[in-house]
Amino acid sequence: MSRRNASLPAWLRVIVAVLVPLLAGLAAAAELNPIRVSEHAWYVLGDSGMASGANQGFNSNAGFVVTRDSVVVIDALGTPPLGEALLAAIRKISDKPIRRVILTHFHADHFYGLPAFKAAGAQVWAHRAGRDYFTSGEAAARLAQRRQDLFPWVDESTRLVEADHWLDGDTRFEEGGLHFRVSFLGPAHSSEDLMVSVDEDGVVFCGDILFAGRIPFVGSADSRRWLVAIDQLAALKPKILVTGHGRHSTNAAADLTLTRDYLTYLREQMGRAVDEMVPFDEAYARTDWRRFSNLPAFEAANRINAYGTYLTLERESLAR
Repeated sequence: MSRRNASLPAWLRVIVAVLVPLLAGLAAAAELNPIRVSEHAWYVLGDSGMASGANQGFNSNAGFVVTRDSVVVIDALGTPPLGEALLAAIRKISDKPIRRVILTHFHADHFYGLPAFKAAGAQVWAHRAGRDYFTSGEAAARLAQRRQDLFPWVDESTRLVEADHWLDGDTRFEEGGLHFRVSFLGPAHSSEDLMVSVDEDGVVFCGDILFAGRIPFVGSADSRRWLVAIDQLAALKPKILVTGHGRHSTNAAADLTLTRDYLTYLREQMGRAVDEMVPFDEAYARTDWRRFSNLPAFEAANRINAYGTYLTLERESLAR
């Protein structure tokens, strides 16, 4: 028993003795089952709602591509145990070395699993705009929130991993006979959005440019630029589109519609309120949300999205 625990009352020491092993066991994430989408590409499918204790923070997707010589991973999920589980899921498919992890963006649900891959020897790639996340105070604030909301899967031992290799824009590389294109789409959902394409398979990993079958998280995103990025993505006509949230798509043009329409509606409704100088609470209450209200994550995300869009459009109005 630690010196700290020895100073506790006897009844509390009993509770600690019972709960600590229990929580340690809970912190082992559930087994992940990769979904194959092409000859070389797989992904794991997160829960449709927001990250929570109930789903152990597993609400986003991550993908991987098995080349002739190695494995390339796209995103690392939202907790250190989930990163370990993703690594184990990859090992069910291939024992080839994991050379690199490419992050689509630095939101907590996509990169907290990185420690497992760093320990496995992978190099982490991300766009240079993501550096601001770590210097602005946002990373520390989100980590504190996650330690509270996702304990024990995120706890005091959780440390954030930055990129080893910062990209300045688009790049291409060949790995094990496959040709990859990494394209910069930000600022859109985040300032640093990246998209990863595998030419031979016609597969595109688009991160959170597309939320399939659920309300996207918008917050303070550049929704105007996000709509442009959606059109860029649709113009590629990918055979397979692996999203940041929700099932993969075999019809990108159709499946991008929900995210596009939701962002457009937010901008229309909150833009009208800004132009008419209607206070946000009044504007939110008078807006008809019925088209979207039955979708997963609506209750948790919609008001935050609307308020962030209201503020964004106020800034755009002042810049005219």
